[in-house]
Amino acid sequence: MGKRSGSVQQPELNEADVSAVIEMALSDHVSFADIEREYGLSDSQTKQLMRSSLKPSSYRNWRKRVREFSDRREHYKERNRASASC
Repeated sequence: MGKRSGSVQQPELNEADVSAVIEMALSDHVSFADIEREYGLSDSQTKQLMRSSLKPSSYRNWRKRVREFSDRREHYKERNRASASC
């Protein structure tokens, strides 16, 4: 990955690591925090890696799915908070 001013230096990943990160990111059961813990990539760095590795339409579909999954999780958390306060 090229160095740009203002961007955080991305850890050097070999081809196998890049493949593993992509597989983890595509999984609905792995969070950005899990990827950061294992490979040292922040969520924005993971998104950059995915954008450069996937076809544009695949990247857009992945982002949409991740956002929707996150929204569903927030809705679930809100429901549990409301139930707990009763």
